[in-house]
Amino acid sequence: MPIPEDVTGDEIDKDVRQELQSLPKGLAEDVSKNLVMVARLIDEDPEGAYGYSKVALRLASRVAAVREAAGFAAYANQKYSEALAEFRAARRMTGHVELWPVMADCERGLGRPEKALDMAGAPEVHKLDKAGQVEMRLVAAGARRDMGQLDAAIVTLQSPELASNSVQPWTARLRYAYADALLAVGREGEAREWFAKAVESDKDGSTDASDRLAELDGVEFVDAFDEAEVDIEAAEKVVEEADDEEGEAGEPGDLKD
Repeated sequence: MPIPEDVTGDEIDKDVRQELQSLPKGLAEDVSKNLVMVARLIDEDPEGAYGYSKVALRLASRVAAVREAAGFAAYANQKYSEALAEFRAARRMTGHVELWPVMADCERGLGRPEKALDMAGAPEVHKLDKAGQVEMRLVAAGARRDMGQLDAAIVTLQSPELASNSVQPWTARLRYAYADALLAVGREGEAREWFAKAVESDKDGSTDASDRLAELDGVEFVDAFDEAEVDIEAAEKVVEEADDEEGEAGEPGDLKD
């Protein structure tokens, strides 16, 4: 796959660059460029990112960072079985637990929420940092909802992190998930309150909490382009009516001798 000229490969994380040092220089450069493309495209063009991840995988399948990138690219394309296999491979190579929550979410994607809940109760969770533990809580709550255990999902999300007024990278998503869980059981007033809190903490627009809040408040958004089209149609109609009236007034039969 073509690599844009502005991509040098130096954009990758220093830890990944260090991993690639085990490869011949030219090969390491090719792999790093493909990894940069995966990172660049994974949100906007997951299919494109997946293509670059496959190239990197073909070039350096024994590098943990490559397996991890391939896993996230597959995950972004909802290829959960493939993603899980890549995450497991990366974990075997490194021994690290950071991928545990996303591995559990792959189990959800494969229709195995019970397995995800088993993973949420495993010893590995205690080795996760705070962000990882919050992520695991979100996955576990999602698994509860998959199983129809809506009240249990609410309880799962109730935590010191949810109650904290401190805004962390995970705060908006945690508050959003809690609001959505409350809404699922009909607790609309509380849901509105938590959607509002999610909006307050969502500085980078990682959720659609503002839209959900507006929906609860009965606010309807009209697309600016649609509105413009309506205005144009109305103006054209006025012009047509004016032309018709002018035409009628000027017909020969209406003139008096």
